[in-house]
Order: sequence, then C-alpha cells, then structure tokens
Amino acid sequence: MPEIVINLHPRQVHEHPHLTPVEARALNLAAVTDALTAAGVDHFVVRGMDDRTPVVGVLDEDRAAVLAALPRTDYVTSVLPRPAVRDQLHPAKAGSTWRKLAEATVLRMVWFRADPTHHLVLGPEYGCDVEFWKRTEDDRLVAPRPNRVAKVLPAASVNVDVPASVFTRLLPRGGASTLRTRPEMGVTLPGEIDFPIDVVYTWVDGQDPEWQRRRAEITGESYHAEASSAARFLNRDELRYSMRSLHAYAPWVRNVFVVTDDQVPAWLDTTHPNVRVVSHKEIFSDPSVLPVYNSHAIESQLHHIDGLAEHFLYFNDDMFIGRPLAPQAFFLSSGLSKFFFSQSRVPIGPITEADTPVDAACKNNRRLIEDRFGTTITQVFEHVPYPLRRSVMTEIEETFPDEYARTMASRFRSMTDLSPVSNLHHYYAFQTGRALPGSVKYGYVQLAVSDLAQRLARALARRDWDAFCLNDAFSTEEEMLAQHAVLHPFLEAYFPVPSPYEKS
Repeated sequence: MPEIVINLHPRQVHEHPHLTPVEARALNLAAVTDALTAAGVDHFVVRGMDDRTPVVGVLDEDRAAVLAALPRTDYVTSVLPRPAVRDQLHPAKAGSTWRKLAEATVLRMVWFRADPTHHLVLGPEYGCDVEFWKRTEDDRLVAPRPNRVAKVLPAASVNVDVPASVFTRLLPRGGASTLRTRPEMGVTLPGEIDFPIDVVYTWVDGQDPEWQRRRAEITGESYHAEASSAARFLNRDELRYSMRSLHAYAPWVRNVFVVTDDQVPAWLDTTHPNVRVVSHKEIFSDPSVLPVYNSHAIESQLHHIDGLAEHFLYFNDDMFIGRPLAPQAFFLSSGLSKFFFSQSRVPIGPITEADTPVDAACKNNRRLIEDRFGTTITQVFEHVPYPLRRSVMTEIEETFPDEYARTMASRFRSMTDLSPVSNLHHYYAFQTGRALPGSVKYGYVQLAVSDLAQRLARALARRDWDAFCLNDAFSTEEEMLAQHAVLHPFLEAYFPVPSPYEKS
C-alpha cells in the first residue's frame, strides 16, 4: 500500500481506478458494518447530518465488543469529545490508540482512498462514524448527538432493511442496495427530493471544418464583437470534464442530454443508456430558422427535448461541480427551483450600442417583467448550473410569443434577444411563486488573465467551490493555445476519474 504526504503527514492510501465520493463512503461503511457483523455485535445505520460521512449506531453497553471488533487497519479519531488537535488521527493498529479513545462517544474510522494518479484523495470526511447509544431505564436508546431523524429510539425495535439512498442525499432515491437499520430511520422526511432531475448541455466543436463551413455561409449578422469571437466556440474538451464532475459529485442526476448542431464529441459513448445527443432539428419549434449560432436562440428551445424531466439543470460546457452537492442545492422537495444572485447589475436605461449581448438581453427581460408584474429587475445571476422547470419555460414561451419567437429566429446574438434560461426563467418563476433565492459557494475564472496558473492552482489545492466556471470570450488564438497548456492539466488533475459516459 503506497504512502503519500497529506497535510504534512505521511498517510497510507488505497488506490481505486474508478473512485468517487459515494464509492469511498460505501467502502468505509461496509468495512465497519462487516466487522461488527462478523463479531456478532448488534448495530444499525444512522441517518447522519453529513451526506459524505456514514454513521453506524451501536449500544454503549457493547463498547468492549465494539472496540475489539473495529478494523485495526488505517486510522481512527475521536469525534466526541472533540480532539484537542484538529484533524488528529491515530494509527488503528496501535493498542495505545484504543486506550486513548476508550471513553469516546463517537469515533471515526478513517481510510484514505485515492485514484491511481493520487490527484483525487478522499479522507476523513468520508470516514465511518461509530456512535455509542445509551440505553435508559425505561428501555429507550439515546443518541450521543443529533441526526436527521430522532434523538431517542425505542430499544425494542427490530432492525429492517431500507434503501441505501435513504442515508445520503448524494444517491438517487431507490435503488437495489439496502442497509440494516432501525425502522424509525427509514421514514420519508419533508425535505427529501424524489422527483427525477436531468442535465442539459449545449455544446459545439468550433474547430470542426464542416461546422465552420456552415457558419461561414451566413455572415454579417453579428452586431457585437463578443458574439462572433472564436473563443466562444473553442472546444477545449471541457464537456468531458464537466460530465466527470457530474458523475463524481452529483450522481443523483438521471439523464444527460447534449444539445448540438449535429455534432458528437469523439470521446462520448452514445450507447450509454443515460446519455443522449440531441440535434437542434429535434427541438426547434420552427426548424426553418436553422442553422443558428446564437446560444440565446438554442437555449430558448431546451424545454422541447423529448423525454426531458420537469426539473433539470442547464450547464454550459465550461461549468463544473466542484465538490459533492445534494439536489437540494438546486431544488426544494416541493418542486421550487432556486436561483443564485450575482453582485453584478443590469445597466439602467434603454439598450444602447455599447451594451454587451448579455446586458441587452437582460434589458429586454426587464421590460417584459415590468409589463407583466410591475417590478424592475436589477440583478443578474451567477454563471453556475441553472435550475429550470419545463413548465415554466413553456409558460414563458406562451406568455411572450412574439419576443420568444424573435429570439428563436436570431441566428447570431441580437439586440432583440431574451436570455431565457440564465435570467428570464428565474425572475418569471420567482414572480409566480415557483422559485426562490439560493446560495452556493461559487468560483469564476476568466481565462484571459495573466495569473491563470495561480488561480487554477488555488482551486485545485482547496477544492472548496460547490460549482465553478472557466469562461473565455475574447482571447486570441495564440492566447488560447497558452491557456490550454495550463487548463488541460488542471482539469485532468481536478477530475482524474473517467465517467461512464466516456468510451473505454
């Protein structure tokens, strides 16, 4: 077993070629429950407060048997009482370790698991907690700390099998895998999401000669330099890594739809049952307006995708999930979607030639919202995955048919565009009681900066963004080549594990 230095300490690591957070979580839980089962120690899985960390409950009266049964490999630490030194880990094989922890009410068994490159290392956050529950005189069990269900359980309950997805929101609901627990732990809580959530990407390979030929046949319709910049259409393979981020950090996603202009990424496994490439021709309500090279136009038609869930996330291919996120980051269990305000503002006043395409579209959105609801929008939204609802988009299309059709038919970004998914949807849904503000820790990196390497190194070292975007609009071809030399190693290090959507 190799050793690597983590936070200045040499640690043993277990290598896994297809490592994901939910796999690490499952392996660590199984290591504890299998050991307790083999020793004949009664135990049950607890619905803990952290989706990453599995929890097993045992009886305090069985403490000696529990401590004797727990694995003597890798590491262990006290959770309650808290250790005097933060992140203090003890070697589980040392007898002195267990004497130090003999009175702990919550222990954490820790294994360090890594992909073969050691770029992805999952440690204490995914370790398995062991809670010692005390039996009272009236035959009840009392937890040593809060969980998602109950502080006190009847001791007489008989253990039952429930779906493993009950114990972490990172897994899709249901599934064949089960875990042994008290029946009270298997209840459905009000905040749980049981509806499917899909993901939609728009993607283009701007280096494809056939696509370049088609685009060259239509000229002179772009009104702003940003709308026709080559950087907007550059394929840096971001989609591959964005889909890796989904697989690693949002495994509850049901299906992934990739909307393209009859293009297919060479690496994408189109036979995978949960991925589908969708042509513009399949979703445009008026295909005669095609081809289009305007993201606003394409985005206006996403809700026409056949089979798309009512609730879905829209990604540009430069958006990534940065660490494990539950679906509750984007939706409420009631079905409401969330949106994420930016500190940026929509410029006051009518559209001018100095406006960017984004600002012009926001001003058009503002006029519609003012006319419909009597409120004036001033903020824009963070460039993170957008939580959307098909029914809201359908209603917007029906409510503003002329403006919507004009956007759909705009081949290049135009001063008459709406921005349906990045702005208008959120305000319309908010005004009609179907959305509310949310919060995610978000990172945005503009690639055309002189300190790009330093910014990416910071992101890789900390891995503390829920979501992030690597955006470019104005770089020259020479700058783009230099960026690629920095960007590709960063993406490969941040997301080293291939997703099942890639050809083997």
